[in-house]
Amino acid sequence: MTGRQPGREGAHGVLREPRTAPELDEAFDAVLSACLGEAVQAAGAYGGVVYIRSRDRRSLVLVKVAGLAVSQLGPWFRFPVSGALPASEAFRTGRTVFLADEGETMRRFPQLALGTPYAFASAATPVRAGAEAFGVICVMWPANPRRGLPSSRRRGLRAAARHLASGLKELSVRGLSVEYDGRPTVTPLPAPAFPLIRVGLFDWNVATGDFDADDEMCHLFGVDPAEYDRRATTLAARVVSGGGRAFRDAAESAAETGRVLAWRLQVLGADGVRRPLEVWGRVADNDFGGHSRHLVGAVLDLGTGAAAAGAMERLNDGVFSLDPDGRITYANHKLEGLLGVRLADVLGKTPWEALPWLADPSYEDRYRAAMLSQHPASFLARAPRDRWLAFALYPDPYGVTGKVVPVGAPSDAPGEPGGPGDLDADSSAGENGEIDAASPRPGAMYHILQMAGALTEAVSVDQVCKVVADQILPAFGGGEIAINIVRDKRFYLARQAGYPEGFLDRFEGVPLDAPLPGVQALARGLPIFFESAEDLASAYPGIPLDDMCAWAFLPLIASDRPVGSCIIGFAQPHVFTLEERSVLTALSGLIAQALERARLYDAEFALARGLQHALLPHRLPSLARLEIAARYLPGTQGMEIGGDWYDVIDTGRAVALVIGDVEGHSVAAAATMGQLRSAVRAFATGGQEPEGVVRCTNRLLADLDTGLFASCCYIELDPRTGDAKVVRAGHPPPLLRDPDGRTHVVETTGGTLLGVDRHSQYPVTRLSLAPGSLLALYTDGLVEDVGVDIDDAITRMCASLSRPLDGSAPASKGTVPSSDAPVSRLVDRMLSDAGRLRERADDVAVLLTRWT
Repeated sequence: MTGRQPGREGAHGVLREPRTAPELDEAFDAVLSACLGEAVQAAGAYGGVVYIRSRDRRSLVLVKVAGLAVSQLGPWFRFPVSGALPASEAFRTGRTVFLADEGETMRRFPQLALGTPYAFASAATPVRAGAEAFGVICVMWPANPRRGLPSSRRRGLRAAARHLASGLKELSVRGLSVEYDGRPTVTPLPAPAFPLIRVGLFDWNVATGDFDADDEMCHLFGVDPAEYDRRATTLAARVVSGGGRAFRDAAESAAETGRVLAWRLQVLGADGVRRPLEVWGRVADNDFGGHSRHLVGAVLDLGTGAAAAGAMERLNDGVFSLDPDGRITYANHKLEGLLGVRLADVLGKTPWEALPWLADPSYEDRYRAAMLSQHPASFLARAPRDRWLAFALYPDPYGVTGKVVPVGAPSDAPGEPGGPGDLDADSSAGENGEIDAASPRPGAMYHILQMAGALTEAVSVDQVCKVVADQILPAFGGGEIAINIVRDKRFYLARQAGYPEGFLDRFEGVPLDAPLPGVQALARGLPIFFESAEDLASAYPGIPLDDMCAWAFLPLIASDRPVGSCIIGFAQPHVFTLEERSVLTALSGLIAQALERARLYDAEFALARGLQHALLPHRLPSLARLEIAARYLPGTQGMEIGGDWYDVIDTGRAVALVIGDVEGHSVAAAATMGQLRSAVRAFATGGQEPEGVVRCTNRLLADLDTGLFASCCYIELDPRTGDAKVVRAGHPPPLLRDPDGRTHVVETTGGTLLGVDRHSQYPVTRLSLAPGSLLALYTDGLVEDVGVDIDDAITRMCASLSRPLDGSAPASKGTVPSSDAPVSRLVDRMLSDAGRLRERADDVAVLLTRWT
């Protein structure tokens, strides 16, 4: 159940979050952009971001980015409010979090340092208006361990946060949502000012010499527009490169050949300064007979841009420019020979996409380090034909300028001074520069850091194992992986990838004293490495082997408790370097801790989910003239439990159909759900009328003081007559399918959520059913989705319920195309049509009842 504002009703009386009107989205965006720009400028930062609370209030969502590439922030698009991150702490505590350098970041927030292991300073400032927290502004600047952020800049940063809070508060008062669940957008920072490109326009009749020029072109040629006589010779006289004759010859050639004119020249400006100009023109279409002698076009003063480009072309070094996302936006021609590529083939691509021999994560990591630290970076790389190139990267918030120079081959192994990602002369790069996937990749550490960040998001054993399998194999060039966990003093397979079908079955359930390398690695607490099949067969005679040629057996131990083992196989003989052994050993501890945490979570979750299921009806009663079916589906986004419930109660005089939803996803929500279900059943069977049942339940929830609200829809149906009484407390309206198959929303007057006001009243809506009618009750998880209007979703459910099970269109009035369809199948179809078979953020309960 998502958070709602009590007392607000939509077209069908459904209490829901306020929706941002399309014309006011710009106001939300403008407030965020202006205040983020103010914060970056006030703090003297090179970039910043804004996080806003999610609609469920449990997460912080990245909404605005300035001075940084969105692609660099992938791991931090969304994280829990309870997380161990600077923004989370600032949001929870209401205090600004300052981090002066990467060392302080590692000490205080190791999760952030693992995800972005770069040298930068940062500050996270809460965006609060009174007691209400909207989000956090984070800014970054180059690390300086000897100096913190001056107090004046801190005050400016906090002032920007206050301005943002004030703006969001105003939008909230106007009824707009100030919560966010979408994708981040970019706010550009003011770019450095460069001389503007000036453009003048002309229309030239070469045959007559008439030359119409606009005022800008006259100024470019140093001629007063008021005194210009519309003659080409007047402008040609100002040309100092090649003389006026060359000016006319170029035009004559273009007119005679019909080709486009493209010509560079220099003119003497009114200030006496020579100005380089570029002339572009085309043959006009309005002349008759022969070649046209009429030209129209433009004269461009490229300012210092042309001079800068010319200077870059004259350099003996390769020079290129990358945008904040790493794409090549400029390269001089010297780079063509150095890289052995055509410039047209690399523009618009990242270097690691355009050049196979740069397709190693360590090189991209150098770029990320430069952008996020704003410090120059460099590395050494081997190009095809054993040519070594040194790359230097010079960043600013708007991109990176790079320089490439040829150097001699390094004399030692990997880890040259240019950077840890360099390739050594003994690596298996072929003639085209591509790296053999079976060899140790120098960017393995980068993948491990990525996996560490991914493990923080994995909560179940299955999720942890999936992260490990997905990350380790590409990081080390492995061919197969198996993760075993200890249960009841035996080994059991948790996940595998790459193994032949059925190969691991023989090892399932082996005891902890079995003579196997994976078991003995765990018993000794030390990893075991075999660099060839011969080594493994010699150490363990008779052990079954597959097609792998090298193995790493890693023990998984957490807090001195044996958790399991991780086995990595390699398709080729593999030499495990000292660095690899150290990384894999450290990694085994990381995996073990994640698995141990996940096992505890799985156990707690199973207990909580069991509690929830125990509180729901185990079976529905069999009642005369009623066909009833219900479904409950837990949410799949995250592992928390919810408070959705349904019930069918035989009160003696009628049948009560009940559905409800306690807000939140926790054990407390499930426990409150159980109390409310018991209360509703007690009040219903105790003789209370429908309005009294809901009113008494509301008072009970208010008196329990759980801090939780709940919605409920209660229908008392008389199976003898088909008469029904409907009471709603902030719950989505029921749907009614008539005997002819047509479905519509039951218009009812709704009351407030349960627990909001103990004195609330709940009106009754009377309803009379025709034989064959079907009532549908559901929780909001069925119809609420990000980016979908709830009224549209309810209309979609009406269409789903109207459609016959064979998929044909609804029948015409008076026919009964599918009224005899089993109610259980209709429930399943509703869930499928609602898209609930994909990942669901919320639990879903549906209760369908047909009166016959």
